[in-house]
Amino acid sequence: MKRLAVKSELCIGCRLCEEICSKAYRKENNREKSAIRVEENGDKGYLIHVCNQCGNCIDICQVPALSRDKNGVVRIKKDICVGCLACVGNCPTENMYYHDTLTEPFKCIACGLCAKECPSGALEIEEY
Repeated sequence: MKRLAVKSELCIGCRLCEEICSKAYRKENNREKSAIRVEENGDKGYLIHVCNQCGNCIDICQVPALSRDKNGVVRIKKDICVGCLACVGNCPTENMYYHDTLTEPFKCIACGLCAKECPSGALEIEEY
């Protein structure tokens, strides 16, 4: 199984990861449409928020539009999703997102695009 591993202590706050994610999947540079979020943590640096692929959302979904792929990554079947956002409201790490202009929620799918471009090594794809 794979996921995006985070080392927040290495993050320099450039937010390149957010830009790469939103451009790759939403074709625009919009932090609110990124599946990875960087937050300032006062004098302690930055926190990186991203789905850890725990799968709790799978059990919440009533349709079911959420399932694991062969790599263990939780995926959303957009053609089945009804947009109820129960998965967003019940995500224990608050890393399932939605945006008013989109019809379904979204989350990190551990594609690794951000990890490849992270200048500080704060992100990497790991097998777990």
